[in-house]
Amino acid sequence: MSTPYPQIPGVARPARDALTAAGYPDVESLDGADWEVVLGLHGVGRRVLERLQAALLERGLSMRNAPATEERDATWTRGNPTTQTGESAAAYVEKLEGRRREHGRLLLEIFARATGQRPAMWGPSMIGYGQVHYRYATGHEGDTFHVGFSPRKAKISLYGLQGLPRSEELLARLGKHQTAVSCVYVNKPEDIDLGVLEELVRHAWETEPGACGNNRKEQP
Repeated sequence: MSTPYPQIPGVARPARDALTAAGYPDVESLDGADWEVVLGLHGVGRRVLERLQAALLERGLSMRNAPATEERDATWTRGNPTTQTGESAAAYVEKLEGRRREHGRLLLEIFARATGQRPAMWGPSMIGYGQVHYRYATGHEGDTFHVGFSPRKAKISLYGLQGLPRSEELLARLGKHQTAVSCVYVNKPEDIDLGVLEELVRHAWETEPGACGNNRKEQP
């Protein structure tokens, strides 16, 4: 699912044109883009980029190296797992190609062992476990998953693993990875210690949502 720029208030025509010309045709295409690189585009100001980053965060996505936003302060409570689309996570993974399918199968096994839960599809490509309800300081609220992943083409995105009591310790042992405001990026499973990943997912699952609310996701 893609979100056209006109749907985001405050993103004027010059910024939209500059982003599209630079290869970012919609909001979701900015996921993983470097904040400073995008900010350097003619016509794209800081305030516009803050609005786009907020929109990304509400979809469980983020630009790299983006500054933290006040809107991320939120309260969180657990809810019951619920499937957000009609497709099963396993069926989605089986439709992926090549290594992405292998990676998806592997992550399904790891997250299942760590959480003891059935996966659910949230939007077209995110696989989540559990459900939490969030309310931002601005009054905006909704539901999202507790932990999850997305086997994207460029990198594997891991959600809900930051801001935990043991996050820094476990991420230091994880292996080659990158972090953004809302997720951890991994090129391929061979780059990381899968035992540490499972320990990190289990720790995130067992931690109450309020203890790591600044790293939650919203349904796309």
